[in-house]
Amino acid sequence: MAFHHVAIATRDLDATHRFYTEAMGFELVKVEAAPTPEPGWARHLFYDTGNGEMLAVWDLHVPSLDGYRTEISTGLGLPPWVNHIAFDSPDLDDLKIRLERWLDHGLECVRIDHGWCTSIYANDPNGITVEFCTSTRELTAEDRAQAQQLLAAATPELGAPPADVEFFTAANA
Repeated sequence: MAFHHVAIATRDLDATHRFYTEAMGFELVKVEAAPTPEPGWARHLFYDTGNGEMLAVWDLHVPSLDGYRTEISTGLGLPPWVNHIAFDSPDLDDLKIRLERWLDHGLECVRIDHGWCTSIYANDPNGITVEFCTSTRELTAEDRAQAQQLLAAATPELGAPPADVEFFTAANA
């Protein structure tokens, strides 16, 4: 089942809007502005991610929420890669185009070949890690059986870390 939207909050709407339209290539398709249950108001912006599913951004103007954190991982004391938003990329050629687009927008990026999928990662203006990911092989019955074994293990057998990891900055593109 597809999702309708995932929602995040921003403290800098202009930077967030530029990031999701220019660097990510999403289209703003709907904005709702309304009073909030607590005194104040909010805008809820909806960006089409390219397949009819959406990413929503909250622009909150609620005095009692001043100082809220937007980082969905580091704001909770976790490394930035733990909670992140992954978007589908249909193939490796598309992934390369998206990486080049990010670099053209001055983003620091990481590319990791996970063995069954390849991903690129960057951070949005809110400190949220975003990912484009493409599957590079079909998952098999063996993968599913191993998934069940690793889930059931009190201490799972650890695999090797990814060997194919590249870091990019706009300067070394």
